[in-house]
Amino acid sequence: MGFRFQKRIRIFKGLTLNLSKSGTSWTLGGRGASVNLKDGKATGSVGIPGTGLSYRERLDATGNAGSGNGAGTGWVVWLVIAIVLLGVLFGK
Repeated sequence: MGFRFQKRIRIFKGLTLNLSKSGTSWTLGGRGASVNLKDGKATGSVGIPGTGLSYRERLDATGNAGSGNGAGTGWVVWLVIAIVLLGVLFGK
């Protein structure tokens, strides 16, 4: 079993700095929807809090290159960003 290190620092509501052995990343959003940014890669997550049900997908262009023609996935990026912003602005 390998050594793990993970620390999350909340900068302000909706923005978290994540530190780990493999590097740093930023998370925008909170419960229900978030976008994680690390090494030029973006990953969006949406879920139903308290249920354990969630969906995660790479949002940057290189992550979607192997999923066929890559067309039609851009709206998912904007939808996740809109949900995250609404959660940050109006969430409790």
